[in-house]
Amino acid sequence: MTSENEQTGAGSAGSTAGEPAGAPEHEVAELVGRLAEPGAMDGAERRRLLGRLTAALADGARKAKASGTGRGRWLADVFMAVAPRIPVRDLATLSAHHHGLVAEELADDLARTAAKATMAVGAIGGALAAAEFAAPPLLLSAPAQLVAETLVVAAIEVKLIAELHEVYGVQVPGTGAQRAVAFVTAWSKQRGVDPLTPASVTIALGTAAKTALRNRLMRTLGRHLTTFGPFLTGAVAGGALNRAATRKLAVTVRDDLRRHRALPSGKS
Repeated sequence: MTSENEQTGAGSAGSTAGEPAGAPEHEVAELVGRLAEPGAMDGAERRRLLGRLTAALADGARKAKASGTGRGRWLADVFMAVAPRIPVRDLATLSAHHHGLVAEELADDLARTAAKATMAVGAIGGALAAAEFAAPPLLLSAPAQLVAETLVVAAIEVKLIAELHEVYGVQVPGTGAQRAVAFVTAWSKQRGVDPLTPASVTIALGTAAKTALRNRLMRTLGRHLTTFGPFLTGAVAGGALNRAATRKLAVTVRDDLRRHRALPSGKS
């Protein structure tokens, strides 16, 4: 997990022994990062990037299948290679990017922005799936597309969790890699990080945490199966489900963080 000032050196932070064999890791990380960035991105550019990400993942998925690696394990490995490269803004940068908002108002805006972003991913994915539904041979590419959507949504939500910790002043110690593990584990549990728990910051995921991550990713992947429907029904469903899930996550994490550190009432 890198700060914005560390992005140029982010590649080394994510080089771990658990990197998925055969996956074009750097391209995947770059594309997920661009799709997870806050701010407006036109639909055509988002579709183009999602298509590139799908293609980049397809080869890794085929090789993982040939090696006998389970889909859940492969997906978790890919995400853990991406997670340390997700840029996290500090409090000053967040406030500057959100019109000077602070405290609860800033947290509100972060949650709204993240929900819009995951909704856009679901809507774009659903629109692509609707086109594929009308052309059955293209459904062969569907699994990689679902993986692409899942990784982007997970990255947006992990970024949201990390930046909410900045807003609420709940400091998670450790290196970039350790912080990435902490925030990914928090996302797996759909909770905030408890900085008072010694095991909350580790250098690698334990067995239970790996299982929780695989399960959470597979649930998110399953949610994106709703995008496969005729016309634009999938786009509507995918966008709505993603938005609702991100909003729910934000509420839960913020409740946890309020218990750890009280905020002032907001911008005067």
